[in-house]
Amino acid sequence: MSRYRRARIEGGVFFFTVTLADRSSDLLIRNIDRLRRMYASAQKRNPFETIAICVLPDHLHAVWEMPDGDANFSLRWSLIKAGFSRGLPLDAARSASKLARRERGLWQRRYWEHAIRDDRDLERHVDYVHFNPVKHGYVSKVADWPYSTFHRYVERGVLPPDWGGDIREISGSFGE
Repeated sequence: MSRYRRARIEGGVFFFTVTLADRSSDLLIRNIDRLRRMYASAQKRNPFETIAICVLPDHLHAVWEMPDGDANFSLRWSLIKAGFSRGLPLDAARSASKLARRERGLWQRRYWEHAIRDDRDLERHVDYVHFNPVKHGYVSKVADWPYSTFHRYVERGVLPPDWGGDIREISGSFGE
């Protein structure tokens, strides 16, 4: 089996997708306060800047900037995932490998990370994060999804409240 190597860029900016093992679950939004506490705790213990984040029922997307001299985002995700999982009831039987690794089985073992290359790449990934609830059909307007930094971008005047449009207006314009 090949060994995956994560990018090691101290002070880098990264896009992440972190997913529950059960893609039909709504555990993340059902326990959003718990997730927020664990996220804040990990961030306090091992600082990083959250440029953008959006939490959906079964996965989340985030863009982080790591501190100068630090590239250990794996530790931070481990703290968030373990802290969130600890104390929640087990939903499903765990595999032998998950038992051996003392994993609760709530999360997919791996996650996706992408090192942001430049300002345009950053902009595309932040847009992707914010538009994701519309893409998955949870809402028709980005502004209607409460678990996103989109609202912070609007408050700061970076994005207009109607950014991303209304999916009903878009589909309606094609004669549907």
